[in-house]
Amino acid sequence: MSEATMVNTRTTSPVVSVKPVVLPAPGRGEDLQVRVSAPTTGHDLPIVVFSHGFGWSMDGYAPLADYWAAHGFVVLQPTHLDSRTLGLPADDPRTPLIWRIRVEDLKRVIDGLDLLEAAVPGLAGRLDRSRIAVAGHSWGAQTASMLLGARVLDAEGVPGEDMSDPRVTAGVLLALTGRGGDDLSPFAAEHFPFMNPSFDGMTAPALVVAGDKDDSPLSVRGPDWFTDPYFLSPGDKSLLTLFGAEHALGGIPGHNVAETTDESPERVALLQQLTWAYLRSALHPEDPAWHEARATLEKDPHPLGQIQSK
Repeated sequence: MSEATMVNTRTTSPVVSVKPVVLPAPGRGEDLQVRVSAPTTGHDLPIVVFSHGFGWSMDGYAPLADYWAAHGFVVLQPTHLDSRTLGLPADDPRTPLIWRIRVEDLKRVIDGLDLLEAAVPGLAGRLDRSRIAVAGHSWGAQTASMLLGARVLDAEGVPGEDMSDPRVTAGVLLALTGRGGDDLSPFAAEHFPFMNPSFDGMTAPALVVAGDKDDSPLSVRGPDWFTDPYFLSPGDKSLLTLFGAEHALGGIPGHNVAETTDESPERVALLQQLTWAYLRSALHPEDPAWHEARATLEKDPHPLGQIQSK
């Protein structure tokens, strides 16, 4: 199935990226570094704030960030404190709080839109600040999910602080981990107490992406663990299951990176097209891109994935 028959991605544009754009972050210990990628053409550009997985940085995830930017989005990628580029020691007092600081990082990016916009030549006045989505992979998906309404349960099962952000109206959650508690491996339960989510309040629209071969050492369950965010959250949600995909979903962190155990340019191409279509329609409800993509998969099943929605 060709790209043309999968999704009509309209006209592409050259992309300009500027990094690092530094946002002051008092109390964080490090100012926040952000990469801004934008198409060189177009106006009223919607915004995607992207949260990287553990150890990565604003330089990762080019297969998605560049694609989205070339197809009409401004993509903002902060570098979180767990990034290998920062070398934060494991015994740093901020380490147990990084999961919270990550959420604050995404909000700081949205707060700093004026500075970020001004840092890119030719971008001034071209953002549509009423259309903001979040996206993330792995730990980044957990971070993004909290802006959509997910919360962390304490040891007694009581939901913690609501860290959702009303400025964010949709999300793409790539390889987002599932329930905590007894579903966690002993190692994860001991070292990652924040991996105990409640999806009851994750009411904002979202596309959940899971690989059916993503067998995580963090859970005693199998790959179906990554479908929990879809099945356990209310509201308008879609689930894209990628056949044969492991945690890197074919290679979205980057081209030829060591973490990719399931390299598949075809799978990444499908994910690029479908995530773009979802974001386009989620932020522009009158746009039929997502409806067309779903209809195409229903009519002509794809060998690399399937979609279900509720």
